[in-house]
Amino acid sequence: MLSKVSSFGLRGIDAYPVEVETDIHSGLPGTEIVGLPDAATKESKERVKSALKNSGFVFPPKNITVNLAPADTRKEGSLYDLPIALGILAATGQIAAAPEDFPVVGELALDGTLRKVRGVLPVLISAAAAGCKRIMIPAANAGEAAYITGPEIYAPATLKEAAALFCGEGAAPVAHRTLETERSDYAEDLKYVKGQYAAKRALEIAAAGGHNVLMVGPPGGGKTMLARCLPSIMPELTLEEALETSEIYSVAGLLDSDIIRERPFRSPHHTASRISMTGGGTSARPGEISLAHNGVLFLDELPEYPRSSLEILRQPLEDGVITVSRAARSVTYPADFMLVASMNPCPCGHYGTDKECVCTPAQIQKYRARVSGPLLDRIDLRIEADNVTYDEISSDETAEPSSAVRERVNRARKIQQKRLEGSGVYCNAKMNSAMTREYCRPDAEGDRLLKSAFDKLGLSARAYTRILKVARTIADLAESADIRAEHLSEAIQYRAFEQGT
Repeated sequence: MLSKVSSFGLRGIDAYPVEVETDIHSGLPGTEIVGLPDAATKESKERVKSALKNSGFVFPPKNITVNLAPADTRKEGSLYDLPIALGILAATGQIAAAPEDFPVVGELALDGTLRKVRGVLPVLISAAAAGCKRIMIPAANAGEAAYITGPEIYAPATLKEAAALFCGEGAAPVAHRTLETERSDYAEDLKYVKGQYAAKRALEIAAAGGHNVLMVGPPGGGKTMLARCLPSIMPELTLEEALETSEIYSVAGLLDSDIIRERPFRSPHHTASRISMTGGGTSARPGEISLAHNGVLFLDELPEYPRSSLEILRQPLEDGVITVSRAARSVTYPADFMLVASMNPCPCGHYGTDKECVCTPAQIQKYRARVSGPLLDRIDLRIEADNVTYDEISSDETAEPSSAVRERVNRARKIQQKRLEGSGVYCNAKMNSAMTREYCRPDAEGDRLLKSAFDKLGLSARAYTRILKVARTIADLAESADIRAEHLSEAIQYRAFEQGT
């Protein structure tokens, strides 16, 4: 007997249809899985055998061949357990023939319980795009399924329930939910940051326009705390952004019982390897760069990171994607993040402060040279985070809360969204050359100021463009339709600052 069950496979955050063909015939008992399965997929036969027996079904003592089509594409993971089990049941007549257009994914425990699998969200999104009317996933993945519109999504908890659903019986589909992301209770809030007014202003500009930031200052000045406050002033995730971010976490196996509701804040240690930053391994999993998509990638003590780990940031900062290439595959992941970095002005951290610096000029130069010029050129705002005075720390005065700053940021973002509507770009930092030329025209006084800065500071073409984008954001925060000289002056000030000098 031959049966066919529809399923899906994963390639990065993209899912593709897989047909699970099961053929049972006379011969020596045994199960063979073909179609380029990896080790986890090959081991499905043992899990399926035990799950069938412990669920009250009969595992046929015959020769079983399972083909995962297309046969020339690598199949990975344990998500084929359930379709293989249902295929065997259909081929042996224990359940009705497999219905058409009813894809199935899921891992089986030995007792027949369905376990959570990674990558379900991309599968559901692909199934909806393909026009599937219904799909079956494990109950443990139901949380991420509730936000998908289109197909009816069924989430059985056991193999018995899945078999009943296959025969048109059983529970109702997963109920649809709406995304609620608005909140005011962040663990890190700008109201707890004393002083640092210039740094707070720069973070507000960065959040409003999606710009990259470098903070330079002595140890203990509050650079890390400022960076951790950034998500609290950024706009809330839209449903589209939440699903896109959750797809990455789903593929990485990091998604809990619900989708991502807050902008990610990733802070890899400075010992992080190149592979952990870009992603990779045998299954080309996403790395820190992709996990920060639609959020913040914070690199504390920037010069301490390996040079190779830093240089890989250059292409994602420009393109918003990262391509992970391996011998057997090449996978592209989204990587549209805000880079926030911090560093000391010198190895001891006290250069330019009231405390005595014990570093030699050669040591300072060597320390700063660890961060390349091309990477620095992609950072829009370079700010100095000074030590806070005793009077500022001991003051009972409450600083401006993140909620108030976020209101201004949201107003500026709405201005940008209206201006860039239909372009696929949502903030000033992502504008292309044509958009920058159209929307970032300074007035006559501002043009003279920018020309003077270009000549005196020796700015690159990239720096010129990024200054215009930052000035556009500053003008949006001021709700000004025109980019005036004062907006450009502030933007140039952030660009002119050079690593604490």
